[in-house]
Amino acid sequence: MTHLTKPPRFRGDPAHGPKDDLPTTMFIERGSSPRSVNGASRALQRQFESIVSSDDVRWSVRYRLIERLGSGSQGVVFLADRMGAHNISLPVALKVFSPQNHADSGAYRRDMERVAQVAMLLALIQQDHLLDMHNVMQCRGITVQVMEWIDGFDLRHLLQLDTLRSVQSRLSPERWAHLTNVIITDGPTHSRLKPGVAIAVLRECLAALAAMHRHGIVHADIKPSNIMLKRTGNAKLIDFGCAFEIDDQAAPRACTPKYAAVEVLMGGKCSPLSDLASLGYCLVELLSGRTLFAGQERFQDLILSKRELPELLPDLLPSEITDDERMLALIRGLIAPNPSDRFPNAEAADFLDHGAANFQRELVKGDLSSEYENEIRLWLQEVE
Repeated sequence: MTHLTKPPRFRGDPAHGPKDDLPTTMFIERGSSPRSVNGASRALQRQFESIVSSDDVRWSVRYRLIERLGSGSQGVVFLADRMGAHNISLPVALKVFSPQNHADSGAYRRDMERVAQVAMLLALIQQDHLLDMHNVMQCRGITVQVMEWIDGFDLRHLLQLDTLRSVQSRLSPERWAHLTNVIITDGPTHSRLKPGVAIAVLRECLAALAAMHRHGIVHADIKPSNIMLKRTGNAKLIDFGCAFEIDDQAAPRACTPKYAAVEVLMGGKCSPLSDLASLGYCLVELLSGRTLFAGQERFQDLILSKRELPELLPDLLPSEITDDERMLALIRGLIAPNPSDRFPNAEAADFLDHGAANFQRELVKGDLSSEYENEIRLWLQEVE
């Protein structure tokens, strides 16, 4: 095989990143010449030139549904293969939005326009801990969202005691001892994460929320099932079906009551500060191994319990947490019943003196830190 080198004819524009100045290398079949290769199919060359000179390129895309991943009031999520040329395919997640809970087709269309607008704004953010949005399409009048498929598990699944027992059955005593000392262990009602791991997950969620809030978007449905840990060891916020632009006065008021902030349960609108409260309730569950507000369905009962929660933390959390006032201050700064008593924003929750980053730095000073991303990655290899 021979090869031919030639310099590039142009450099990339800044929006697509810098291009290097290395020459392009073309590999040509033995016995051929560049002229004969380029002229081998004039019809194909004309098709190529037609595409690259066009302002509008279209082709059909087929998705093969593989597995139902979950369902809820908004619709159904599938694992699917996006079929491509040359017998290749790419796994993606498809969310098919149901019209069932809309008054009429007009209400469904308006809500789907909001979903599509938010999805495309999120796609432009490109933050590592936000689920990647690929496209929003319509199929027979039904809106379908094309998203990144995450190879991993949501926190609700990982905290189940059955999940931990299943892992234990496959580990050596030495590995089990390390896992329960560094990553996850039994709690009163479900498994609980060790402080370092919980804070590592929290910081990545805060980074995702900070990016959303800077771009004027509220998640409005933070809960353990909407936080996923990838097999790479990183956290991702998912499910933006309730998300809305802060300035959108017509956005529907939707929430999961158990994880909604006090002011939301009292009839207020979700906000960046209510997202912080929801994340704080998740953090308490991660650290305590307890299901908060179990059996409480009425809003008044939930409001009362959430107002009392900051003072009940010493009774709910293990001693390794309650003995550290910085950790308690961090949690209270997230779940304070009065929004004005919370951290002012997600970045402050991470970087203020009593924020998550400072707590992690103290772990380093005390030689209590670990390579949590790698530890989580190894742990998830052991989860089925």
